[in-house]
Amino acid sequence: MELVPKAEFSIVTRASSSAWIPELIASAGAQVTETYIDFFTSTIRNRNTRAAYARACWQFFGWCAAHGLELTTVRPFHVAAWIEDFPGSKPTVKQKLAAVRMLYDFLVVRQITPSNPAHSVRGPKYVVKKGKTPVWSREDAKTLLDSIPKDSVSGLRDRALIAAMLYSFARVSAVLKLRVERVSDCIQIVDYCTTFVDSFHP
Repeated sequence: MELVPKAEFSIVTRASSSAWIPELIASAGAQVTETYIDFFTSTIRNRNTRAAYARACWQFFGWCAAHGLELTTVRPFHVAAWIEDFPGSKPTVKQKLAAVRMLYDFLVVRQITPSNPAHSVRGPKYVVKKGKTPVWSREDAKTLLDSIPKDSVSGLRDRALIAAMLYSFARVSAVLKLRVERVSDCIQIVDYCTTFVDSFHP
């Protein structure tokens, strides 16, 4: 099956609908086509999510057409078979399934299909046991804080803000909303923690 080039999925609009609507959807009639367009243009605000879901639905309905299925004849075991045939990582497969499930939910609400064949289909189990964000070591944190000058207001400010993020794992936006008196408290915490760390590394 020849897929639509990725560039054509960069934005999904009514003007570009002819480039990304699957033949199976187009052949189902004007009402189905209009509903399909409404799904992407009115329910998905994020541009990247819209592109990914459009690509997933294109691939799914291409698979359905290749197996002689129509929009209303798709059953849960068909969706499960597509998932089994799909060559991708577990997160990718889960995203593809989510796209099809969400589309069919919309089609049910619009009374295009009587039920959602993807609703009962379970995707592959995927659990993230270890985060990808690296954690700073105690030595790295101390080196960074020691590199900031203490003889200026801006230096003390920077030490306090960076230390607050290092020791509390707070987000940048949260730290920037700290009141002045809280930043002063952070400076005292930094001095205490630095002294504590130094006691282990004379």
